[in-house]
Amino acid sequence: MGNKNELLRKIDEGYSKFSKGQKKLADFIKEEYDKAAFLTAAKMGEEVGVSESTVVRFAMALGYDGYPGFQKALGEMVRTKLNSIQRMEVTYGRISQGEILTSVLQSDIDKIKLTMRSIDRESFELAVDTLLHARKIYVVGIRSCAPLANFLSFYLNLICDNVVAVHTNSSSEIFEQLIRIGEEDVIVGISFPRYSMRTLKALEFASNRKAKVITLTDSVHSPMTIYSSCNLIARSDMASIVDSLVAPLSVVNALVVALCMKKQDEVITTLETMERIWDEYQVYSKDELNMVDDKVELSGVKEEIDGDESCE
Repeated sequence: MGNKNELLRKIDEGYSKFSKGQKKLADFIKEEYDKAAFLTAAKMGEEVGVSESTVVRFAMALGYDGYPGFQKALGEMVRTKLNSIQRMEVTYGRISQGEILTSVLQSDIDKIKLTMRSIDRESFELAVDTLLHARKIYVVGIRSCAPLANFLSFYLNLICDNVVAVHTNSSSEIFEQLIRIGEEDVIVGISFPRYSMRTLKALEFASNRKAKVITLTDSVHSPMTIYSSCNLIARSDMASIVDSLVAPLSVVNALVVALCMKKQDEVITTLETMERIWDEYQVYSKDELNMVDDKVELSGVKEEIDGDESCE
Protein backbone atom coordinates (compact mmCIF):
# COMPACT_ATOMS: atom_id res chain seq x y z
CA MET A 1 0.00 0.00 0.00
CA GLY A 2 1.26 3.49 -0.84
CA ASN A 3 2.64 6.06 1.51
CA LYS A 4 -0.64 7.88 2.01
CA ASN A 5 -2.29 4.92 3.71
CA GLU A 6 0.71 4.05 5.90
CA LEU A 7 -1.04 5.15 9.09
CA LEU A 8 -4.19 3.22 8.24
CA ARG A 9 -2.11 0.14 7.49
CA LYS A 10 -0.51 0.37 10.95
CA ILE A 11 -3.95 0.77 12.57
CA ASP A 12 -5.33 -2.24 10.68
CA GLU A 13 -2.36 -4.43 11.53
CA GLY A 14 -2.44 -3.63 15.24
CA TYR A 15 -6.21 -3.38 15.73
CA SER A 16 -6.80 -6.84 17.23
CA LYS A 17 -4.14 -6.21 19.92
CA PHE A 18 -5.39 -2.72 20.89
CA SER A 19 -6.99 -2.02 24.27
CA LYS A 20 -10.62 -0.86 24.38
CA GLY A 21 -9.54 2.80 24.55
CA GLN A 22 -7.09 2.38 21.69
CA LYS A 23 -9.80 0.77 19.54
CA LYS A 24 -12.04 3.80 20.18
CA LEU A 25 -9.18 6.06 19.03
CA ALA A 26 -8.56 3.86 15.96
CA ASP A 27 -12.26 4.03 14.99
CA PHE A 28 -12.32 7.79 15.48
CA ILE A 29 -9.27 8.30 13.25
CA LYS A 30 -10.61 6.02 10.52
CA GLU A 31 -13.94 7.85 10.48
CA GLU A 32 -12.82 11.41 11.11
CA TYR A 33 -9.15 11.67 10.18
CA ASP A 34 -9.73 15.10 8.61
CA LYS A 35 -10.69 16.49 12.03
CA ALA A 36 -8.30 14.38 14.10
CA ALA A 37 -5.32 16.00 12.37
CA PHE A 38 -6.17 19.37 13.93
CA LEU A 39 -6.64 18.20 17.52
CA THR A 40 -4.13 18.23 20.36
CA ALA A 41 -3.64 14.96 22.25
CA ALA A 42 -5.84 16.32 25.08
CA LYS A 43 -8.60 17.41 22.67
CA MET A 44 -8.57 14.09 20.85
CA GLY A 45 -8.89 12.28 24.18
CA GLU A 46 -11.81 14.54 25.10
CA GLU A 47 -13.52 13.92 21.75
CA VAL A 48 -13.17 10.12 22.06
CA GLY A 49 -13.63 9.83 25.84
CA VAL A 50 -10.15 8.62 26.84
CA SER A 51 -7.27 10.25 28.72
CA GLU A 52 -4.52 12.29 27.08
CA SER A 53 -1.95 9.68 28.15
CA THR A 54 -3.97 6.96 26.36
CA VAL A 55 -3.72 9.04 23.16
CA VAL A 56 0.07 9.42 23.55
CA ARG A 57 0.48 5.68 24.30
CA PHE A 58 -1.63 4.90 21.22
CA ALA A 59 0.71 7.00 19.04
CA MET A 60 3.69 5.12 20.45
CA ALA A 61 1.96 1.73 19.97
CA LEU A 62 1.71 2.63 16.27
CA GLY A 63 5.48 3.12 16.15
CA TYR A 64 5.71 6.92 16.41
CA ASP A 65 8.11 8.62 18.85
CA GLY A 66 5.23 10.53 20.39
CA TYR A 67 2.12 12.52 19.54
CA PRO A 68 3.82 15.09 17.21
CA GLY A 69 5.02 12.36 14.82
CA PHE A 70 1.60 10.73 14.87
CA GLN A 71 -0.09 14.10 14.18
CA LYS A 72 2.27 14.70 11.25
CA ALA A 73 1.20 11.35 9.74
CA LEU A 74 -2.44 12.38 10.19
CA GLY A 75 -1.69 15.67 8.43
CA GLU A 76 -0.16 13.77 5.51
CA MET A 77 -3.32 11.71 5.28
CA VAL A 78 -5.51 14.82 5.10
CA ARG A 79 -3.28 16.43 2.48
CA THR A 80 -3.51 13.40 0.22
CA LYS A 81 -7.30 13.29 0.84
CA LEU A 82 -8.38 9.70 0.52
CA ASN A 83 -10.93 9.49 -2.26
CA SER A 84 -14.41 8.05 -1.71
CA ILE A 85 -13.52 4.54 -2.86
CA GLN A 86 -10.46 4.41 -0.58
CA ARG A 87 -12.56 5.64 2.36
CA MET A 88 -15.03 2.88 1.63
CA GLU A 89 -12.22 0.30 1.58
CA VAL A 90 -10.96 1.54 4.96
CA THR A 91 -14.36 1.00 6.57
CA TYR A 92 -15.90 -1.89 4.66
CA GLY A 93 -12.86 -3.58 3.10
CA ARG A 94 -12.78 -6.49 5.54
CA ILE A 95 -16.46 -7.46 5.53
CA SER A 96 -18.39 -9.68 3.15
CA GLN A 97 -21.12 -8.51 0.79
CA GLY A 98 -23.79 -10.06 2.99
CA GLU A 99 -22.67 -8.05 6.01
CA ILE A 100 -22.77 -4.67 4.25
CA LEU A 101 -26.49 -4.02 4.82
CA THR A 102 -26.22 -4.76 8.55
CA SER A 103 -22.98 -2.81 8.83
CA VAL A 104 -24.34 0.34 7.15
CA LEU A 105 -27.62 0.26 9.10
CA GLN A 106 -25.73 -0.30 12.36
CA SER A 107 -23.43 2.61 11.53
CA ASP A 108 -26.47 4.87 11.04
CA ILE A 109 -27.94 3.69 14.36
CA ASP A 110 -24.62 4.49 16.06
CA LYS A 111 -24.56 7.99 14.55
CA ILE A 112 -28.06 8.70 15.90
CA LYS A 113 -27.05 7.42 19.35
CA LEU A 114 -23.90 9.57 19.36
CA THR A 115 -25.95 12.58 18.29
CA MET A 116 -28.54 11.94 20.97
CA ARG A 117 -25.86 11.76 23.67
CA SER A 118 -23.94 14.85 22.63
CA ILE A 119 -26.44 17.33 21.18
CA ASP A 120 -26.81 20.52 23.21
CA ARG A 121 -30.41 20.68 24.46
CA GLU A 122 -30.18 24.44 25.09
CA SER A 123 -29.06 25.06 21.50
CA PHE A 124 -32.00 22.98 20.27
CA GLU A 125 -34.48 25.02 22.38
CA LEU A 126 -32.85 28.25 21.18
CA ALA A 127 -33.18 27.11 17.55
CA VAL A 128 -36.89 26.34 18.03
CA ASP A 129 -37.56 29.74 19.66
CA THR A 130 -35.52 31.59 17.04
CA LEU A 131 -37.48 29.96 14.20
CA LEU A 132 -40.73 30.61 16.05
CA HIS A 133 -40.14 34.37 16.26
CA ALA A 134 -38.48 34.94 12.88
CA ARG A 135 -40.04 37.34 10.39
CA LYS A 136 -38.61 35.30 7.53
CA ILE A 137 -36.73 31.97 7.50
CA TYR A 138 -34.09 31.19 4.87
CA VAL A 139 -32.81 27.61 4.49
CA VAL A 140 -29.59 26.82 2.64
CA GLY A 141 -27.95 23.46 1.93
CA ILE A 142 -25.84 22.47 -1.05
CA ARG A 143 -25.08 19.22 -2.90
CA SER A 144 -25.67 16.18 -0.65
CA CYS A 145 -27.19 18.53 1.97
CA ALA A 146 -29.78 19.87 -0.51
CA PRO A 147 -32.32 17.10 0.28
CA LEU A 148 -32.09 18.00 4.00
CA ALA A 149 -32.64 21.68 3.19
CA ASN A 150 -35.60 20.82 0.91
CA PHE A 151 -37.15 18.53 3.53
CA LEU A 152 -36.84 21.17 6.27
CA SER A 153 -38.20 23.92 3.97
CA PHE A 154 -41.18 21.78 2.95
CA TYR A 155 -42.34 21.24 6.53
CA LEU A 156 -41.44 24.72 7.78
CA ASN A 157 -43.66 26.06 5.01
CA LEU A 158 -46.65 24.23 6.54
CA ILE A 159 -45.89 25.68 9.98
CA CYS A 160 -44.47 29.17 9.42
CA ASP A 161 -45.03 32.16 7.15
CA ASN A 162 -42.32 33.41 4.82
CA VAL A 163 -40.02 30.42 4.37
CA VAL A 164 -37.44 30.68 1.59
CA ALA A 165 -35.67 27.58 0.30
CA VAL A 166 -32.55 29.22 -1.11
CA HIS A 167 -31.71 28.01 -4.61
CA THR A 168 -28.02 27.30 -4.72
CA ASN A 169 -26.90 26.87 -8.32
CA SER A 170 -24.46 29.76 -8.05
CA SER A 171 -23.13 32.22 -5.46
CA SER A 172 -24.69 35.18 -7.27
CA GLU A 173 -28.09 33.45 -7.19
CA ILE A 174 -27.73 32.91 -3.44
CA PHE A 175 -26.96 36.58 -2.74
CA GLU A 176 -29.85 37.72 -4.97
CA GLN A 177 -32.23 35.74 -2.76
CA LEU A 178 -30.66 36.96 0.49
CA ILE A 179 -30.56 40.63 -0.52
CA ARG A 180 -33.37 41.66 1.87
CA ILE A 181 -32.31 39.57 4.87
CA GLY A 182 -32.21 41.58 8.11
CA GLU A 183 -32.02 41.37 11.89
CA GLU A 184 -35.57 40.05 12.31
CA ASP A 185 -34.83 37.13 10.01
CA VAL A 186 -33.07 33.81 10.51
CA ILE A 187 -31.01 31.63 8.19
CA VAL A 188 -30.52 27.87 8.69
CA GLY A 189 -27.28 26.65 7.11
CA ILE A 190 -26.81 22.90 6.64
CA SER A 191 -23.33 21.66 5.78
CA PHE A 192 -21.34 18.47 6.37
CA PRO A 193 -17.88 17.44 5.09
CA ARG A 194 -16.77 18.29 2.62
CA TYR A 195 -18.02 21.70 3.70
CA SER A 196 -19.50 24.11 1.17
CA MET A 197 -17.87 27.50 0.69
CA ARG A 198 -21.12 28.79 -0.85
CA THR A 199 -23.07 27.90 2.30
CA LEU A 200 -20.37 29.54 4.45
CA LYS A 201 -20.50 32.75 2.36
CA ALA A 202 -24.30 32.83 2.67
CA LEU A 203 -24.02 32.56 6.47
CA GLU A 204 -21.34 35.27 6.53
CA PHE A 205 -23.55 37.60 4.46
CA ALA A 206 -26.58 36.94 6.72
CA SER A 207 -24.47 37.48 9.85
CA ASN A 208 -23.16 40.80 8.49
CA ARG A 209 -26.80 41.86 7.97
CA LYS A 210 -27.44 41.07 11.68
CA ALA A 211 -29.70 38.08 10.88
CA LYS A 212 -29.71 35.18 13.31
CA VAL A 213 -27.73 32.17 12.10
CA ILE A 214 -28.55 28.54 12.96
CA THR A 215 -26.21 25.83 11.70
CA LEU A 216 -26.75 22.10 11.36
CA THR A 217 -23.29 20.56 11.02
CA ASP A 218 -21.17 17.68 12.29
CA SER A 219 -18.76 19.23 14.79
CA VAL A 220 -17.98 22.29 16.88
CA HIS A 221 -14.78 22.40 14.79
CA SER A 222 -16.81 22.84 11.59
CA PRO A 223 -16.15 26.14 9.78
CA MET A 224 -19.94 26.61 9.62
CA THR A 225 -19.98 27.54 13.32
CA ILE A 226 -17.95 30.72 12.74
CA TYR A 227 -20.99 32.88 12.03
CA SER A 228 -23.71 31.03 13.93
CA SER A 229 -25.45 32.02 17.13
CA CYS A 230 -26.82 28.51 17.54
CA ASN A 231 -25.18 25.19 16.58
CA LEU A 232 -27.01 21.89 16.14
CA ILE A 233 -24.37 19.16 15.99
CA ALA A 234 -25.34 15.86 14.37
CA ARG A 235 -22.90 13.08 13.49
CA SER A 236 -22.48 12.24 9.83
CA ASP A 237 -20.57 9.35 8.30
CA MET A 238 -18.22 9.99 5.42
CA ALA A 239 -16.86 6.44 5.29
CA SER A 240 -18.44 5.54 1.97
CA ILE A 241 -19.16 7.10 -1.40
CA VAL A 242 -22.58 8.03 0.03
CA ASP A 243 -22.76 10.67 2.77
CA SER A 244 -24.83 9.26 5.62
CA LEU A 245 -27.10 12.06 6.78
CA VAL A 246 -29.51 9.95 8.81
CA ALA A 247 -28.70 11.61 12.16
CA PRO A 248 -28.98 15.16 10.74
CA LEU A 249 -32.36 14.22 9.27
CA SER A 250 -33.49 13.05 12.72
CA VAL A 251 -32.52 16.44 14.16
CA VAL A 252 -34.49 18.15 11.36
CA ASN A 253 -37.49 15.96 12.27
CA ALA A 254 -37.15 16.94 15.92
CA LEU A 255 -37.11 20.65 14.97
CA VAL A 256 -40.27 20.24 12.89
CA VAL A 257 -42.10 18.31 15.65
CA ALA A 258 -41.07 20.86 18.31
CA LEU A 259 -42.35 23.72 16.15
CA CYS A 260 -45.61 21.86 15.47
CA MET A 261 -46.15 21.42 19.22
CA LYS A 262 -45.58 25.15 19.79
CA LYS A 263 -47.97 26.13 17.00
CA GLN A 264 -50.58 23.37 17.23
CA ASP A 265 -53.63 25.49 16.41
CA GLU A 266 -52.07 27.12 13.34
CA VAL A 267 -50.75 23.79 12.06
CA ILE A 268 -54.15 22.09 12.41
CA THR A 269 -55.83 25.01 10.62
CA THR A 270 -53.22 24.92 7.82
CA LEU A 271 -53.60 21.16 7.33
CA GLU A 272 -57.41 21.37 7.30
CA THR A 273 -57.19 24.16 4.72
CA MET A 274 -54.75 22.09 2.64
CA GLU A 275 -57.11 19.08 2.74
CA ARG A 276 -59.96 21.30 1.46
CA ILE A 277 -57.76 22.71 -1.30
CA TRP A 278 -56.56 19.25 -2.31
CA ASP A 279 -60.19 18.09 -2.47
CA GLU A 280 -61.39 21.13 -4.37
CA TYR A 281 -58.62 21.02 -6.94
CA GLN A 282 -58.37 17.20 -6.96
CA VAL A 283 -54.64 17.48 -6.39
CA TYR A 284 -54.23 13.86 -5.36
CA SER A 285 -56.95 12.22 -7.43
CA LYS A 286 -55.34 9.68 -9.76
CA ASP A 287 -51.99 10.30 -8.07
CA GLU A 288 -52.43 8.45 -4.82
CA LEU A 289 -52.75 4.79 -3.85
CA ASN A 290 -54.86 3.96 -0.80
CA MET A 291 -55.13 0.65 1.02
CA VAL A 292 -58.81 -0.34 1.45
CA ASP A 293 -59.57 -3.71 3.07
CA ASP A 294 -56.19 -5.13 2.03
CA LYS A 295 -56.80 -4.00 -1.53
CA VAL A 296 -55.13 -1.17 -3.38
CA GLU A 297 -57.47 1.55 -4.56
CA LEU A 298 -56.49 4.41 -6.82
CA SER A 299 -57.98 7.69 -5.57
CA GLY A 300 -60.68 8.81 -7.98
CA VAL A 301 -60.74 5.45 -9.78
CA LYS A 302 -63.50 2.89 -9.18
CA GLU A 303 -61.69 -0.30 -10.18
CA GLU A 304 -59.91 -2.11 -7.36
CA ILE A 305 -56.62 -3.87 -7.80
CA ASP A 306 -55.72 -6.69 -5.46
CA GLY A 307 -52.60 -8.79 -5.42
CA ASP A 308 -53.92 -11.40 -7.90
CA GLU A 309 -55.37 -9.09 -10.55
CA SER A 310 -53.46 -7.30 -13.22
CA CYS A 311 -54.00 -3.64 -13.90
CA GLU A 312 -55.35 -3.07 -17.36
